[in-house]
Amino acid sequence: MLELMIYNRRFYLHLTMALQFQNTLTGLKEAFIPLDEDRVTVYLCGPTVYNYAHIGNARPAVVFDVLNRLLRHHYPKVIFARNITDVDDKINQQSQQSGQSIQTISSYYAKAYNQDLATLNVLPPDIEPHATEHIAEMIVMITALIEKGHAYHRDGHVLFDVTTYPSYGQLSKRDLEDMRAGARVEVADYKNNPGDFVLWKPSSDDLPGWDSPWGRGRPGWHIECSAMAAKHLGQVIDIHCGGQDLIFPHHENEIAQSCCANDQPLFARYWLHNGFITMRDQKMSKSLGNIELIRDVVQAHGGEVVRWVLLNAHYRQSVNWSKNSIKQAQKTLDRLYQVLADHADVVTQQQAPDEQLVAALNDDLNTPQAFARLIVLAKSLQKADNPEDCKQAKGRLMASAQLLGVLQQDPQQWFANKQTTNKDLKVTIEQLIAERETARLEKNWQRSDEIRDELDKMGVVVKDSADGSQWQFK
Repeated sequence: MLELMIYNRRFYLHLTMALQFQNTLTGLKEAFIPLDEDRVTVYLCGPTVYNYAHIGNARPAVVFDVLNRLLRHHYPKVIFARNITDVDDKINQQSQQSGQSIQTISSYYAKAYNQDLATLNVLPPDIEPHATEHIAEMIVMITALIEKGHAYHRDGHVLFDVTTYPSYGQLSKRDLEDMRAGARVEVADYKNNPGDFVLWKPSSDDLPGWDSPWGRGRPGWHIECSAMAAKHLGQVIDIHCGGQDLIFPHHENEIAQSCCANDQPLFARYWLHNGFITMRDQKMSKSLGNIELIRDVVQAHGGEVVRWVLLNAHYRQSVNWSKNSIKQAQKTLDRLYQVLADHADVVTQQQAPDEQLVAALNDDLNTPQAFARLIVLAKSLQKADNPEDCKQAKGRLMASAQLLGVLQQDPQQWFANKQTTNKDLKVTIEQLIAERETARLEKNWQRSDEIRDELDKMGVVVKDSADGSQWQFK
């Protein structure tokens, strides 16, 4: 089946270069052919809501927001689903540490996540299913897997037997025997095989739980997305997307349980995965302490600047978050908004986006090339020397920017916001400098050094002299 699918798409690719994606499942760049052109289905793995989202969480949301916009440009109806995982061990741990209920924590951070994405011009999903609202669907799917011989119940757990699905490992290009041989962790005594994964697990009285045929418990992570996607999008969907870190085991397990439960050869026909974010050439991770929250970077630099940085590298490649990348994005957007400010009096009508920019996005979401074309369109508006040409050039620029989710502010507001942001940042810096001066007078060298490090992270260089401390941006 997979080989036939590859052949058919290769043949189609010779006929049209309209819309194509790098499919992680096949390892090929393939023409996109939806199951139903009147109902294109997309599922994006959303966050586990136990804390504020960081910019690593923002990248898939922003990248696949461009996908969402592009598909809506081509097709009359797109159903874009992005889930909320609101039952998870991390949420349980946060509840125990804070003393707040699990529902309070998950609802608060789910709302904060959507607010943060709105500042990045991310369109809301058509469907935002919550895991806790789909427990019944998960139980039905798990029951089907047991009845078909793909899962087993032991010691309150229900596990998927990976040996019953011959195609296990096709997405991540892993061999089951190699995975067995490479297993270094102690295998739980309730597992038949090291690779078997949990569909349902028991809950103690202090943890969230639901009644089930296997006792009071809660679902495993992987079954949640399979059940929610099947209910809202169908047993076979067009596109499933997410970060590269989800390829294995999450997406691999989704495929196995979905195909086996639904008796389908495929779960998602196209799999798209975005690359990581590096922080000043280091991989972003909690262990390195270089996590930055969406709301913090938006407050410091503005939502569109953050969005530009996240899209300025091809989505399958890593993107480097650095002072230089932020500065370059700010300069580019300033120039583009200045062009719009210079032509604020030009009234446009709805117009199609630029064909070359659309072609760049059609080619596996090539946002760097699309950005380059957007700059060319802005220059064309600058050079337009008669009212009709100005009208056409501005209309084409704005329609193209809409596809990328940028240039969404009024130019005057853009520059006013920038002045406010700069003013607030300078006030914060001056306050820290004053606090550091006090710490130095009190010979509190530890606090003085802490403030210097904090200023360094903000891109501020402090120079001490007999006349006091002076500062400047790097």
